[in-house]
Amino acid sequence: MDALLLTHACQYVGPGAVPVLLREKHRLVCHDTGFVDAAVARDFEIAHAGAVALRGQTPDAIAAELQERGIAIGAVIANDVFPNAPLPIEEVALETLRRSLEALLIFPYRLTQLLLPPMKLARRGTFVFITSARQMQPEPGFSVATAVRAGTKAFALALAKEAAPFGIQVNVVAPNYLYSEAYYPRARFIDDPAGRREIASKVPMGRLGEPREVGELIEFLVSGRSAFTTGQVVK
Repeated sequence: MDALLLTHACQYVGPGAVPVLLREKHRLVCHDTGFVDAAVARDFEIAHAGAVALRGQTPDAIAAELQERGIAIGAVIANDVFPNAPLPIEEVALETLRRSLEALLIFPYRLTQLLLPPMKLARRGTFVFITSARQMQPEPGFSVATAVRAGTKAFALALAKEAAPFGIQVNVVAPNYLYSEAYYPRARFIDDPAGRREIASKVPMGRLGEPREVGELIEFLVSGRSAFTTGQVVK
């Protein structure tokens, strides 16, 4: 059985997706920046029995490690992250923009370049890009995330067109009001009554989404249960 690769497994939607994917018996291979530390990687594998923690950090290093281990990838969940630092456009350092582009667009673009050819040969495969709804709901101070996440979404939709003739699905999950310590930390938006009121004023459900809830959607998209679904953005 081909494996499923999840990037940044300990961040953003990763903590919610990992247990759902393992529950459904996927062969799960994970990347995370913390896995450069062998002890962190080992602890992750112990805590999530059946998951493999890769040590590689760049797309090329990940692909090389997969080849060395003899792991074929049949699905990729590009769960990429970059910290938001709200600033007016004129105050954003270009280096911040470049680093965001590297993390949120160039990283998944290069990983796709490396893992797409075997999927084309096999005439099957799946990509799910975890982006953000920010480009659909721009907010002052978030021009970097808004612009770069939009670029990743556009790339995914272009990939969907190119990959469909090879039986490869490509979809986008674009959450916004989702609990994560990177974007909506618990202390501010769950534990603090003022933060809860702020979220309730914006979100029809009256609360932040839980990562596991998005994990269920991700699992459906990689499950093959709806093989005709491609080129979609779920927000």
